[in-house]
Amino acid sequence: MSAFLCSLLLSSICLISLVESINNGGITVDLIHRDSSRSPSYDSANTHFQRLRSAFDRAFSRKTSLMSVDAPVSPAGGEYLMKIKIGTPPVEQLGIADTGSDLTWTQCKPCTHCYKQNLSLFDPSKTSSYRPVSCESDQCASSGTAQCNSRNSCEYQVLYGDRSHSYGQLAVETFTFDGGVSFPKVTFGCGHKNAGTFSQTGSGIVGLGGGSISIISQLRSSIGGKFSYCLALLNSNATSKISFGRSAAVAGPKVVSTPLVKKSPDTYYYLTLEGVSVGRKRLDYRSSSTKASSAGREGNIIIDSGTTLTFLPSDLYNRVEATLKKAVKGNRVSDPQGMFKLCYRSKGGVRSPPITAHFKGADLVLTQESIFVEVEEGIICLTLVPSQDLAIFGNLHQMNYHIGYDLVKRQVNFLPTDCSKSQ
Repeated sequence: MSAFLCSLLLSSICLISLVESINNGGITVDLIHRDSSRSPSYDSANTHFQRLRSAFDRAFSRKTSLMSVDAPVSPAGGEYLMKIKIGTPPVEQLGIADTGSDLTWTQCKPCTHCYKQNLSLFDPSKTSSYRPVSCESDQCASSGTAQCNSRNSCEYQVLYGDRSHSYGQLAVETFTFDGGVSFPKVTFGCGHKNAGTFSQTGSGIVGLGGGSISIISQLRSSIGGKFSYCLALLNSNATSKISFGRSAAVAGPKVVSTPLVKKSPDTYYYLTLEGVSVGRKRLDYRSSSTKASSAGREGNIIIDSGTTLTFLPSDLYNRVEATLKKAVKGNRVSDPQGMFKLCYRSKGGVRSPPITAHFKGADLVLTQESIFVEVEEGIICLTLVPSQDLAIFGNLHQMNYHIGYDLVKRQVNFLPTDCSKSQ
C-alpha cells in the first residue's frame, strides 16, 4: 500500500533525464518522482505520510497560484525538473518543467540576489550565442511585465502568487538536449534577481504552457505542436515518460479525444467537463452562466500534470460526495488537518463505486486506487475536492493514461495504458 501511495505524489518535483534524443523527429524523456530514492531531493528521514501531506499541501498552494493574475504558477507546487543545456559551449541547467507557465528562465551571473542551487550559475559572458532581446521585439511584448534598460534591451519581471519572483534580462540562446539535439535562438530569461520557494536542485523554470513564449510554442514547427506523457506507478519499478514531436503520438482503437478550448490566459490547457458518474448515476455539470448551459461550461476545467488532486466545481463536488456517502460503507471520520471533506477509517478498507469523468467526447474512468487514499495512518480520504473558482483535473487521476496534447488539431487524446511499459 505504501509503495503505491508514494507513486501518487506527482505534484512534486521530479527529475527528467533525456533518454532518447531524436526518434523519427521526436524526443522522449524520463520522469522520476521527487520522493523516490532516485530523486536528488529524496529525504529518507521523512515518513511516507509526511511526503503525502506535503504533496497535498503543494496541490492547494499551486491552485491558489494558478489563479494569480501576475503569476501563472507557484514553483512551490513543484512539477518536474528538466535537464537542458544552454549556450555555446552548452552548460547544463535543471529547470522546473511547468505546463502552467510560459517563460523559461534560469539563474544567471552576475546575480544581485539568487537562491542557493546545486549547479553553477549560468554565465552569459562565457557563451558565444547569447543575444539580448530588444524592447521593440515581439518576444519582449510576450514576456508579460517588462521594461527597457538604458541599452534598449528587454528586462522581464515574473511575480508568482506565493511572492516568489525572478527579474532579469530577456535573451535568445541555443538550447541543447542530451544526444546533441540543439535549437538555436530560443527566447529565455536570464535571471539576476530571484527569490522565493525554489528548490536548490533546480536552476529555474522551463515553460511548457500554451503561450507564445513557451518552449512548446517556440519549438512548435520542430515538434509539430505535439507533446505527451504517461504517468506510471512507482511500485512497477518503472519511470514515467514525456515525449515531444513524432514520438508524442497517442494512437490506438481505444483512444478518446476532447477539444482544447481557447481561453484567457492562453498559458493553461482548458477542457470541458460535462459531468461525473458515480457508479451508474451520472451527475451533470450545472453552469451558473446566464447563457446557454452548453456555452457556460466550455473550458470549465484545466488539465494539469503538476497538481496532484482534482478540484471540482463546488456544486458538482457536493453532489458527487452525497452520492458516495450513500454508496460507500465505512466508519466516517474527520481529516485531522481539515484538508479533505470525506474520510473513513481505513480498517477493513474502503471500496468506491467506479467514478468516470465525462469530458466532451471523452469518458475517463478513474483508477480505483486513486479515488480514496490513506492520507495518514488509519484514515482514508476522497481525493476529489471542491473549488469555488478554478477547477483542475489533477495528475493523480491521470495515472495509466497516455495523454497527448495536439496543439495543431486543438485536442487532447487519452489512451488507457500500462505506463510501466516502455513506449
